[in-house]
Amino acid sequence: MADIIQLLPDHVANQIAAGEVVQRPASVVKELLENAIDAKATNIKLLVKDAGKTLIQVIDNGCGMSVTDARLSFERHATSKIRSADDLFQLNTKGFRGEALASIAAIAHVELKSKQEVDDVGTHLVIEGSDVISQEVTVTPVGTSIAVKNLFFNIPARRNFLKSNQVEFRHITDEFQRVAMAHPNVSFLLIHNGSELFNLPVSNFRQRIVNIFGSKTNERLVPVNEDTEVLKISGFVGKPEFAKKTRGEQFFFVNNRFIKSGYLNHAINAAFEGLLKDGTHASYFLNLDVPPETIDINIHPTKTEIKFDDEHTLYAIIRSAVKHSLGQFNIAPILDFERDANLDTPYGYKNKHAETPKIEVDRTFNPFQDKPSSGTQQSASFKSKSSGNWEGLYVDLESKGNKKQDLSNFEDIPFESTTKTSSLFEESTVEKSKTTFQLHNKYVISTIKSGMLVLDQNKAHQRVLYENYLQQLTLKESVSQQLLFPVLLHFSAHEIDIIKQVKGDLEHTGFIFSKFETDAVEISGVPINVPESEVNDVLEQVISDIQNDVPDSHFSAMDLLAKSMAKSLAIKTGQLLSNSEQEHLVNSLFACKEPNMSPNNKTTFITLSVDELDKKFN
Repeated sequence: MADIIQLLPDHVANQIAAGEVVQRPASVVKELLENAIDAKATNIKLLVKDAGKTLIQVIDNGCGMSVTDARLSFERHATSKIRSADDLFQLNTKGFRGEALASIAAIAHVELKSKQEVDDVGTHLVIEGSDVISQEVTVTPVGTSIAVKNLFFNIPARRNFLKSNQVEFRHITDEFQRVAMAHPNVSFLLIHNGSELFNLPVSNFRQRIVNIFGSKTNERLVPVNEDTEVLKISGFVGKPEFAKKTRGEQFFFVNNRFIKSGYLNHAINAAFEGLLKDGTHASYFLNLDVPPETIDINIHPTKTEIKFDDEHTLYAIIRSAVKHSLGQFNIAPILDFERDANLDTPYGYKNKHAETPKIEVDRTFNPFQDKPSSGTQQSASFKSKSSGNWEGLYVDLESKGNKKQDLSNFEDIPFESTTKTSSLFEESTVEKSKTTFQLHNKYVISTIKSGMLVLDQNKAHQRVLYENYLQQLTLKESVSQQLLFPVLLHFSAHEIDIIKQVKGDLEHTGFIFSKFETDAVEISGVPINVPESEVNDVLEQVISDIQNDVPDSHFSAMDLLAKSMAKSLAIKTGQLLSNSEQEHLVNSLFACKEPNMSPNNKTTFITLSVDELDKKFN
């Protein structure tokens, strides 16, 4: 039998490796930005076209590469950061595997220009699908410019799996923000399709956060600082009252590298316990400095998940540090054992004993007597004034001659009786039977001819609102309620851009936008059934849904918007409904075109027949 195992050609191996390293355009952005940081760049520009599908270009003023390094950087397992296996446990740089550029060059058209400060001219390299097309001398500034064009041009199946431009660009923005926040000492510029979205100057960590997420973020931050032998924490957490429904503002940076950790995220949630509303998530921007030998970065292809030697200790330190900061800045109550001199007993009362106050009551006082009883002093304001026939209200309370009546026998005390007036309309003798009732403030149960109906109030109301909003968006007929005072809502620049994209559809539902700013939007009118206090939550939900799954067609965009608003404004689980509200919800649901399913394809109601109930008791 012939041998069947053979070595893969280099270009095939590179394409396979690219599947791990380059999952989408954002992966290329991350690798190129990290290379620029490792090159000691102080100024980095990111240019993107068509959400990275057409062009991703990173220009830096770093140290640049020699002719040999420029050519060798596109070979597999070629890196300047690792010399031996021990170096894997002393990593202070970003990319280190030596696969990034080789993988990118295997699935795209790459053009590299690089020059060192000591050289007079630089290197111009053109690679297409791992094949070097040309390598020549060029005039270029000090640093490196690398352009990645036509991503996945030779793997059309991978290109077809990419999401819409809005979704892919959101991932690029996320990677850009993570790298920019981890390095506030570097200036960053992001340009998409010729429009400048971020221009971040060199600043401190707090100012970098404000520049990315908007000026209003500054007043929402609470500093966190803790220095121990195993961990040094610095950064900020958001005040609980500004917690968002999305997890977009949660950042851990371990040794200037962004990571995701559900375990450490739980430590933050534990510190905020009792301070957050249901369904909201705390914001945090924390830098964690740990010894490099205590972490393993090489456990995930994207290096966003790392392994700690002692996670339990880190958990306890982070939780305590955040809790201490919240208490220190009067965000949460704490036990303060420092003595406050203002609460001390005054010197003159130091040796005095507390005396029990004496209360004297005049038991003979009667406010209905014309003259006060002897031995008492009655204020003039309490003197009774004879007016009309008021004594009739107190029949038999006093006997003739002001002789006091014995009230010890309660049966002898007369009571007033209200006169029953006849009704203008005849009342039905049979009380209207109750057809619905609420179970655990979650389900509405109604009787039907065959048995009973059990309805999920949240999912059912979502279906009702969804069809209403979809009709308004399709027919472009909406009713707005004008606000007495316009509402100014603050968002990041990227979120404002998303609101502008769906501004027309939002206006068809009833929103009226009076002004747009770089990090704020002013609203002067809202849909008729949207409370003013819910406006911010509705827009946050819309932004979150659009960032995660923006459809391409216009109709689908309207469908997504209707789903988002229905999800935000639907009756919540735990909300008490009156009997009329329950009946109205049942009737509204069955007036819908598709009452069986919620907008997210969840069951809205079930039925239990009498036969099914009978079987339960057999």
